[in-house]
Amino acid sequence: MNEGNTSNMKLSQLRVLVAVADCGNFSAAALHMQISQSAVSHAIASLEEDLGVVLLSRGRHGAHLTPVGDRITAHARKVLQLVEAIGKEANLEKGLEGGSLRIACFRSVATHILPTAIARFRHCFPNITISITENDTFPSIEQALREGYADIGFTYLPTSNEFETWEILRDDYILLLPPTTKLRNNQVTWKELAKYPLIVSSIPPCNALTRKCLSIAEYPLNIAYEIREDSTIVSMVQQGLGAAILPRLAAEPVPPGVGVCSLPAHLERVIGVAILANALHSPAVYAFLDALRNKGRFAEKTAV
Repeated sequence: MNEGNTSNMKLSQLRVLVAVADCGNFSAAALHMQISQSAVSHAIASLEEDLGVVLLSRGRHGAHLTPVGDRITAHARKVLQLVEAIGKEANLEKGLEGGSLRIACFRSVATHILPTAIARFRHCFPNITISITENDTFPSIEQALREGYADIGFTYLPTSNEFETWEILRDDYILLLPPTTKLRNNQVTWKELAKYPLIVSSIPPCNALTRKCLSIAEYPLNIAYEIREDSTIVSMVQQGLGAAILPRLAAEPVPPGVGVCSLPAHLERVIGVAILANALHSPAVYAFLDALRNKGRFAEKTAV
């Protein structure tokens, strides 16, 4: 053997040395590292050649560390621990092993969209704290982004160009009818709809979208109630106080007996996720966006 030469020494060789020391033989170490036994033998032989010493004594009962091999393995463990520490420090700086993420949203998103995305995200980054703030209006969500109170916000699209946005889903508006209503083919005409007192949301832009849709009706329609809370609207329909127009996500879960059908004209809201454009965002923000859109490392089912 030549004189000790550490310039060619590789981390992979040190990992193999530690694995053989822990497992007691080459085959078990190969199985543990999911490499071939010949790769283990080659790594040890190359390391011994580079260092100029025998690290392991081979025999019928496995492989055992020589005295110098024992001392070198102790140093190898320290080197690998330092390498792991370097990786942890880098991840901490990148914001993926700690820190927090603040999300501003509205109730139907918090109920139906966020849980799956958070499950994916937490599977990969369990040490990042996620806080969710439910807002009553979309302007308040966008204001939270502007003022730095939220990192990610959910809003209607399109929105202003001060935000970078991605479409998440298109949510159809549906018609909820009192339990006493008898539906035919889940269809309602404008004429039939005109018979009901209408219950709609008072929150913009939902209110504006609903009124725009109703403006094309062929019969005069009676908006009897404008209500802020989705759950209140659904309860009023359940009590027979009128028919309600709501986005499907906002209406769910629909109580038993309440009729659900399509509007005479198609109406939908486009829900998107937004971050402040031209701002410095942590990698955790982009990682959560990937989880939300099921892209990147989250494209495969990690946790649902």
